[in-house]
Amino acid sequence: MQPKLQDPPAATTYEAAATRLGLRRITTVRDELRREAGRELERPLRQAAAVAVLRNPWLDEGLEGDLGPATERIAPILGKLLSDRLIQALGGVEHIEAFGKAALVGLDGELEHAGALIHTPYFGNIVRELLEGTSVLCFADGRSTAGADLRVPLWHKTHATSRKHYQTMDVHLADAPRADEICVIAAASDGPRPFPRIGDRSTDRPITTEILEGLLS
Repeated sequence: MQPKLQDPPAATTYEAAATRLGLRRITTVRDELRREAGRELERPLRQAAAVAVLRNPWLDEGLEGDLGPATERIAPILGKLLSDRLIQALGGVEHIEAFGKAALVGLDGELEHAGALIHTPYFGNIVRELLEGTSVLCFADGRSTAGADLRVPLWHKTHATSRKHYQTMDVHLADAPRADEICVIAAASDGPRPFPRIGDRSTDRPITTEILEGLLS
C-alpha cells in the first residue's frame, strides 16, 4: 500500500490560489526606527508592510459590471497572505499593536476596483481576525502609475482612538501598479509613535468652537 500523501501546507495552497487569481508578485518590507529627534528610543519601533500586486480582474467590464463575485474569490486570499507575512515580519501576532490597509489601481482601472479589494468584509474581516484586532482598519486608496510611493495610515488594532498609535508607513512600489494591475497593501507596527505626548481622549478637556473667542485678541 502506498503511503498517504499529506496535504500541502496551508500557505502553499493559498499562494497557489492567489497565483491562479492573477497575483504577479508579493513583497514584504520591514522598517526599524531606533532614534528620533537625536534621541535613542527605549526600544525600536518596527513597522512592516506586505504588498500584493495582481492583474485587475474587472478590466473591460464597464460600469455595470458586478464586482462582487471576484471580490469574494480574491479578497480573502489576499487578506490571508498579507496577514501571514505581517505576523512573520513582526515576530508574532502578539507583537502587533497597530494596523492599516491600502490599495492603488493602475491607470486602466477604476478607483472602485481598488476599493473592492479592501473595503469589504472579505478583506477587512480576514485581516482583523488574523491580526487579533477589533478596530476598523484605517486606509488609503487611489490611482497611480508604476513606481508609486504610498503612505499607509495605521492605528491601534483594538483601540482606534489611541492617539499615540496614530502613525504612517511609507511604502515604495518599485514596478507597480502597471496600468492593468491593482496593488493591495496591509501594514502593521509593534508600538506607538516615538515619544508620544499630545495626550489622548481620556485626558482631553471638552473643546467646542467657544475656544475661538479671544484667540485673535
